[in-house]
Amino acid sequence: MALQISIRESGEVTILDLHGRATINDGESELLKSRLQELIAKGVGKLLLNLADLSQVDSSGLSIIAKTCASLRDQGGDLRFLRPRGAVLQALKVLRLLEVIPTFEDENQALASFLPLSNFAKP
Repeated sequence: MALQISIRESGEVTILDLHGRATINDGESELLKSRLQELIAKGVGKLLLNLADLSQVDSSGLSIIAKTCASLRDQGGDLRFLRPRGAVLQALKVLRLLEVIPTFEDENQALASFLPLSNFAKP
């Protein structure tokens, strides 16, 4: 199945629900890259990638995700993963992206992780 991207927002966080696969075949990776670049150009700084329905990702898709994360962090933003599964989870483990990009099973916990710590650490 070709890549389908649904975009929604929760507060300051933009959530991308990815369905299908993000591979170089048929331009799926280019679609992902252009969507992410559009969002960053619009000033989006906090991205949550919902990977629950992403069935496959290759090096081109992973490279785009890693570059997007670096770009966001350079601008004071960040990126998180939500529910990676199967082959996608394995690819993230092999490339050690899970050690660099926080990953969550619960969407509310993922969204809360974007909040500044000062909201929790009031004396």
